Amino acid sequence: MTDIWSKQKRSEVMSLIRSRGNKATELRLIEIFREFGITGWRRNQLLFGKPDFTFRRERVVVFVDGCFWHGCPKCYKRPGSNREFWDAKVAANRKRDRRVGRELRVAGWRVVRVWQHQLKKSALVARKISRALG
Repeated sequence: MTDIWSKQKRSEVMSLIRSRGNKATELRLIEIFREFGITGWRRNQLLFGKPDFTFRRERVVVFVDGCFWHGCPKCYKRPGSNREFWDAKVAANRKRDRRVGRELRVAGWRVVRVWQHQLKKSALVARKISRALG
């Protein structure tokens, strides 16, 4: 199907769409928190980089990174079409992730990143977060 807008207009329209997080992965992590008795977390806290979960008292933030969008070394499958766009997009996401992590650590936060595929191993994720919480 042919697009009704020019490439420039389509890009402008798409740039206005804002992410609201991946609800399924965040809900899965909440299940893991409950299963392993991990408490004290909050969502939607106003911190740089918009962490998915924040443990304010312990100064720990948790990000759940989608394997596709963040270029998981284990799961990422490079799309067959429009490769230059996707390579640049994923590289920019990874660069932003590094910058966010660095700035949060400088501000005194411990940063935990969980890959989407790791959510299948709840004990592994719970251990990783519990270690960060001390």
